[in-house]
Amino acid sequence: MNIRKKHRIVQWPYFLMLAPGLVYLIINNYIPMFGVIIAFKDIDFSKGILKSDWVGFRNFKFLFKTSDAFIITRNTLLYNVTFIILGTIVGVTIAILLNELLSTRMRKTYQTVLLLPQLISMVIVAYIVYAFLNTESGFINNTLLNAAGKEPVYWYSEKKYWPFILTFVNLWKGMGYSCIVYLASIMGIDQSMYESAKIDGAGRMRQIWSITLPLLKPTIITMILMSVGRIFYSDFGLFYQVTMNSGALYEYTSTIDTYVYRALLQMNDLSMSSAAALYQSAVGFVLIVAVNAIVRKVDSENALF
Repeated sequence: MNIRKKHRIVQWPYFLMLAPGLVYLIINNYIPMFGVIIAFKDIDFSKGILKSDWVGFRNFKFLFKTSDAFIITRNTLLYNVTFIILGTIVGVTIAILLNELLSTRMRKTYQTVLLLPQLISMVIVAYIVYAFLNTESGFINNTLLNAAGKEPVYWYSEKKYWPFILTFVNLWKGMGYSCIVYLASIMGIDQSMYESAKIDGAGRMRQIWSITLPLLKPTIITMILMSVGRIFYSDFGLFYQVTMNSGALYEYTSTIDTYVYRALLQMNDLSMSSAAALYQSAVGFVLIVAVNAIVRKVDSENALF
């Protein structure tokens, strides 16, 4: 029997196991890509997608002529850059502290506790935030500001506070997941390296700087690259539900995702929302390729591809 044919016979169970995931990937990820043509058409539901008038880049021109394009791009990028930087610092710091302060059994307990914000639905988080910020019955206005003798703050009308509120909520929500990823990497480090460092007289801080952080670098780079790949996407629940979709806050809280949602459901503009979504995907793809190229040039071993 031909050697190549033998290999096919041996490997067919693996292809069989691969088939369901491959079918799902094609149906869920690739077939919907046909829908990008909507961004280049003036959709008329009576004609259907294929027979609707082709307008080329008119939807994109209209998008970029408005002030919305600058606002949603600025907000999406600046928030995500802030989230990536602070999220990495907070996740690594908490993971190192847990590794230094707790035993193995206690680490597992704290891992569960840290995952709670991640497991709680963003809808619940939105109402928790609302319970704190509600003008009439919120905890901050009724308890803290009232006790200090200060006037209540109309949180859902005062946009200047929301960059800090959204950053805090995002850190709280994502802290558990990122911390556990980094903690798992730290627990996988060969303990003999720390023992050798102790023998050489290295203290805890020196061990962290010379052993823990350098060996965490591949995980940190991978997490950052994954985040950069979605830097043009925002957490819809965070920017839409937590802010209660308040129009007074749009200048600081409107992102590409919330804009697409409002364009689709509130303005019923399918073509415009598709153009914004395609713009989002294209720029995100370019960014992940560019950042990966930089990483590959600086440290090829830690590049994704």
